[in-house]
Amino acid sequence: MIRIGLLSDTHGYVDTKIYQHFKDVDEIWHAGDVGDVSVIDELRKFKPVRGVYGNIDDYVVRREFPEFNRFMCEDVDVLITHIGGKPGKYSKPAIDELEKGAPKLFICGHSHILLVKMDPHYKMLWMNPGACGYKGFHSVKTLLRFSITGDRIHDLEAIEIGKRI
Repeated sequence: MIRIGLLSDTHGYVDTKIYQHFKDVDEIWHAGDVGDVSVIDELRKFKPVRGVYGNIDDYVVRREFPEFNRFMCEDVDVLITHIGGKPGKYSKPAIDELEKGAPKLFICGHSHILLVKMDPHYKMLWMNPGACGYKGFHSVKTLLRFSITGDRIHDLEAIEIGKRI
């Protein structure tokens, strides 16, 4: 079993509440708009980090993370990108990646809206953890936490860590 802490849209800020909510996870996955490479460095001191760059990220973050990150976690094929869209309305680059073969789990950020849905067309679970930084239009900072055992994605939790202010 691998326990995952999923976040997005930090925009250069790491809320200390993340550490409390991710203390028992094995890995942190960042779905883009990191904002500053110091965010990656800080999170890596705490847990192993996988991620992608977002549209606000500079060349330093882009050297650390790709636009699309595809990997296996246990027996689950995972694809992460920042601007992916949502089921039925994917971005063109995301559709191109999905047409190469849909993963079991597709993760994106960008919208600042926490939402998890099954996509019946691609037969995959789609996740967006919302935003956990202070920049953007969201009113509440959010995270997702879940586990993967074999080919099962389970124990999904949506977490609110406070108002954006």
